[in-house]
Amino acid sequence: MVFSVKTYNNINQVGLKELGNHFQIDGSLAENPDAYIIRSQNLHDVTFPPALKAIARAGAGTNNIPIASATEQGIVVFNTPGANANAVKEAVLAAILLSARDYISANQWTNQLSGQDIPKQIEAGKKQFAGNKISGKTLGVIGLGAIGARIANDAYRLGMKVYGYDPYVSIETAWNISSHVKRVADIKTIFESCDYITIHVTLTDDIKEIFNKDAFKDMTKGTTIINFARAELVDNTALFDAIETDVVKRYITDFGTEDLLNKDHVTVFPHVGGSTQEAELNCAIMATQTIKRFLETGEITNAVNFPNVHQIQTAPYRITLINKNVPNIVAKISTAVSDLGINIDNIINRSKGNFAYTLLDLDEDDFSKIEALVKQFEDSDNIVRVRLIKK
Repeated sequence: MVFSVKTYNNINQVGLKELGNHFQIDGSLAENPDAYIIRSQNLHDVTFPPALKAIARAGAGTNNIPIASATEQGIVVFNTPGANANAVKEAVLAAILLSARDYISANQWTNQLSGQDIPKQIEAGKKQFAGNKISGKTLGVIGLGAIGARIANDAYRLGMKVYGYDPYVSIETAWNISSHVKRVADIKTIFESCDYITIHVTLTDDIKEIFNKDAFKDMTKGTTIINFARAELVDNTALFDAIETDVVKRYITDFGTEDLLNKDHVTVFPHVGGSTQEAELNCAIMATQTIKRFLETGEITNAVNFPNVHQIQTAPYRITLINKNVPNIVAKISTAVSDLGINIDNIINRSKGNFAYTLLDLDEDDFSKIEALVKQFEDSDNIVRVRLIKK
């Protein structure tokens, strides 16, 4: 079977080769593809074609994808957590160093010098860029996922004191965080205690503009804020007031908006924190691998709207179901199989929120029975999408 994949933005071609020969990329079938692979493409105003089963975001953030709408249509949305984490980590550490020593302003000042005595001018004026060391300073990391954990660990190795805040940190990630990183239970502790604060969280309604008037009130003068996560995490009006009162020494962000440009004490980069060549390749490889595995086997890895589901297929037929998370749904699925005299080789059902995902492996030689079962599932009000995969 040949699957069709439509790509948006510039997806690394080496990564796309991971799909293999059974996939057609942006070909004649792309008007009604089985999957999208995207980077920053905004899909909120896109009408999804009926065949679309999956969207893979070559990156961690998925704010450009209408997750709720995709879920209701039975579309699994994947991201690539950790694929560009090292690139973002390096960018944030560079931002800390640039802020501490004010290298950007120093470079701008040096480049505007003229005359025959440049070395003398430099010696006379360089004191204004003496800056500060980062060793011994305190860094607060909000969000200890793949990126935040790396930053926390490496900042400690650079001699910084590190506080970390993340009430939802996974057990796997927690094991990888240095014991020297002090975990705090209240984000207010970060605001009150840290010379530098960097944030690495997914944008949600409850965390939007987390850097607001109240947050800045809790900070000590001279705080540096680094935001390589999302622009909406900062209330810019409150930020400008905090800069005016010297609470914020510098704001460094990878998300430029018009009101941030050409402002004193604000450094804006063009959203390149995770855009190293290596990171883009890693994201493309991970995105294509998850799409390939899902379309060929039905297994889910790194989805944001459905749980991870893995099951080795040994039976000749596998039916995948995206179903509403309602009582007795698994029993009803099993009964439907039993009523047709089909043997269940294996079944797994995992739920997330209002929806669930089922892998149903069937040991049956009579394909007409399989077809009848698929039709029955497709007619069910509680089942959103049905797929049949032959071994």
